[in-house]
Amino acid sequence: MKNYGIILASGSGTRYGDDLPKQFVKIAGKTILEHTIEIFEKAQEIDEIIIVITPEYYNFAQEILLKNSYKKITKLLNGGLTRKESSSIGINSIKDIKANVIIHDCARPFLTQEIIKNCISALDKYNAVDVAIPSADTIIKVDENNIIQSIPQRSKLKRGQTPQCFRLSTIKKAHELSKNDTNFTDDCGLVLKYNLGEIYVVEGDIENIKVTYPSDIFMADRLFQIRSTIEPNEQNIEDIEDKVIVIFGGTSGIGLTTANMAREYGAKVFSTSKSTGCDVVNYNSVENFLRDVYSKTKRIDFVINSAGILKMGKLAERSIENIQNDIMVNYIGAINVAKASIPYLKETKGSLQLYASSSYTRGRALYSTYSSTKAGVVNLAQALAQELADDEIKVNVINPERCATPMRFNAFGKEPEESLLQPEKVALTSLKTLLSNLTGQVIDVRKDSK
Repeated sequence: MKNYGIILASGSGTRYGDDLPKQFVKIAGKTILEHTIEIFEKAQEIDEIIIVITPEYYNFAQEILLKNSYKKITKLLNGGLTRKESSSIGINSIKDIKANVIIHDCARPFLTQEIIKNCISALDKYNAVDVAIPSADTIIKVDENNIIQSIPQRSKLKRGQTPQCFRLSTIKKAHELSKNDTNFTDDCGLVLKYNLGEIYVVEGDIENIKVTYPSDIFMADRLFQIRSTIEPNEQNIEDIEDKVIVIFGGTSGIGLTTANMAREYGAKVFSTSKSTGCDVVNYNSVENFLRDVYSKTKRIDFVINSAGILKMGKLAERSIENIQNDIMVNYIGAINVAKASIPYLKETKGSLQLYASSSYTRGRALYSTYSSTKAGVVNLAQALAQELADDEIKVNVINPERCATPMRFNAFGKEPEESLLQPEKVALTSLKTLLSNLTGQVIDVRKDSK
């Protein structure tokens, strides 16, 4: 029996309050629509994907689908004026006699594979399945004068999410019976109203949020950053063979370790640093190095900038020249590498990789310029991921925790070896990220992660 995923992306975004419907807003380098589609593309249980879109944006959505070459999408349908109508359009486009249908709001781009799996499994026993999480808040019922009438027992209340999943015959019957019914909440509500079977509830996820208001975009962006702690381990490191990699800051620390590892797997690596004559602070120097590499190889697949400096001291007590040097190396250097790399990465649809620090999320005393420049690098990468999406250039940030590098030793002296992340682990994650389709992500590398 086939499992059809129906993604409802036909909302007008009136509550979101923007000219562009929320499903086309970009987060972490991709539209919400793309993020949601990718969830269903990766789900082993899903056989086909049907997208129901706002008619005015049909061509726009079509361009997104063509650019990504998705394998499971079989239909892109114009939606109706209401959610109920759009849901019905998607459901009735399926001509199978028997099938399972998984209906999901496009504006929930954090659906997990586990929820999909659990929903499909529950359909073996039940005709309908909902997804919900416990309510952390007390729910009150009020009258028209805003006076409390009752306070239901919280343990029996849950907050509904999507997907909602059905046996095809059940949900088709529900929509047929409700043709003239305007009192619609959701698809499970119809099954309940017309007594078409028990509705089982699968445990949802607190992070399976729905992007409804502009403030939700900030929450969603942060969730993508948090979720990026999952390293791209599915990538085969041996695919780095014959790739042309340019590494700025590649003669010491993480840059050197990454260069050596890439060479071991057969990549063509060109490393440079200030000590070898290429200062990232000097745009012409960066541009000339890239031009020289290209003249030899006729292609550049990946560019890494791991150049950086770490100086401590209270801002009031440091010289302005010293402070400006931090900014020039850590931030302007990243800008110079990014700008000079774009023409070459356009040709190969390649990747640009920058480096942050765990201090980017919160400024730290004595390291104010270092923390703030690393935060700037993260914002730069996320913005570039959006700017360069149409060119299919991927931009990510590697964010290692305290790492055993010369820069660390120079700043902090001797530390227990077991307390530090080894640069080889950062290098492996860096290379796998280059090979992945990730973009606009902050990839956290932790000592205790697998």
